[in-house]
Amino acid sequence: MLDKSHRITALVEILSPLIALSEQESAHARRAAELCKADLATKMVIEMTSLQGILGRYYALASGESEPVAEAIFEHYLPRYAGDLLPKTRPGLVIGLADRLDTLAGLFAAGMAPTGARDPFAQRRAALGLVQALIAQNVSFDVRKGLKSAAALLPISIDTESISACQGFIIERLRNLLLEAGYRFDVVEAVVTAQGFNPARTNQSVMQLSVWVTRPDWHSILPAYARCVRITRDRKESFEVDPQAFAEKAEESLYAALLLAEKSLHLARVRSADSFLTAFLPMIPDVNRFFDEVLVMTEDAATRRNRLALLQRIVALGSNVADMSRLEGF
Repeated sequence: MLDKSHRITALVEILSPLIALSEQESAHARRAAELCKADLATKMVIEMTSLQGILGRYYALASGESEPVAEAIFEHYLPRYAGDLLPKTRPGLVIGLADRLDTLAGLFAAGMAPTGARDPFAQRRAALGLVQALIAQNVSFDVRKGLKSAAALLPISIDTESISACQGFIIERLRNLLLEAGYRFDVVEAVVTAQGFNPARTNQSVMQLSVWVTRPDWHSILPAYARCVRITRDRKESFEVDPQAFAEKAEESLYAALLLAEKSLHLARVRSADSFLTAFLPMIPDVNRFFDEVLVMTEDAATRRNRLALLQRIVALGSNVADMSRLEGF
């Protein structure tokens, strides 16, 4: 357990900048990480394991540690079960992340991933707790980076397949959580496929996209974007747009609309379903005009590549937000 505490402390150092902890919060997190498992060695917790963290908080205060440090020791176990409290402080969140990432990466590395209904080390609960804590504080965090950092600190090696399996295991808990919350399957699938590695951003985009798909004009929004996706999705090569090579007015109009959309997304603080669709919405007349007046798959190779490049740029507006092809009506 001391070895685990050392790994958690090292991982907290790595994760703290990723979730924008202040200098003071980072100091509290470091100290709490060093002490977070200390109460497990006491006879009280050995006798009553459900008191882990609770007694850790009291012991820390009795030993002269600050309130934020004591609170983080308690919070890093949250949530402990369905409907439990969630961590409210950033130090508590980051230690909880480090603890769960270390546990999950370590068990997957040791070939002890859950199978079927068997989950003796409560890994489903650990992964779900990780997801719930990030969503509760709406903290953008890339689980892929977290797992990679945790894996590097393990005393045993872990191959890329095991890391990918662990990542998929966490994303599956996120998918189930969103479906249980009542969101549409296709909406959840679209967003999780694109950005499931970031639970808080996924949750935000699922909420937003759920509103968009009920709009009266949705039947004109999705088809316009779908036309751009369908004609480009089988292309393995990415092309570069050359505005000087446009031959039709519809190309020029669509490119101008694209630049405005890209500027709008650049100004948006967060790339989300709202920011993407709000930027795309004004483009729809130009997209439809383009397909009505322009032959994309023309015989001239250079012209064809340039038109495909323009459409690829449009598809890229939403590629990191949602896989729109998963949506009903695509």
